[in-house]
Amino acid sequence: MNGRYSTLNEFWPFYVSQHLNPVNRRLHFAGTTVGLVLLALAAAARVPALLAVALAVGYAPAWVGHFFFEKNRPATFRYPLLSLRADFRMYARMWRGEMDADIVRLKPELSRLRAE
Repeated sequence: MNGRYSTLNEFWPFYVSQHLNPVNRRLHFAGTTVGLVLLALAAAARVPALLAVALAVGYAPAWVGHFFFEKNRPATFRYPLLSLRADFRMYARMWRGEMDADIVRLKPELSRLRAE
């Protein structure tokens, strides 16, 4: 599908390894929330220009999180489709308060994957 990963479940540990900094995860959450609100507004108001704004607003905080807090390149650059799916998985897990448990559960393999 996207290089060496063929499923979201295979990709998930790598994705988590790239999102260990809590500020980065919060920036992803904020960007995704605002992006989704703008997508809903674009659909409701039938304003296609808001789609581009929604994408920019959704990704900008995440990229700030990667470059300034996580100090890595966004996984989107290498794995765009899997990364988008993983973004929404992380978003849902953060809503449910489950993301920190994933980090703890995957801890043994995260340091190896982080360097990938």
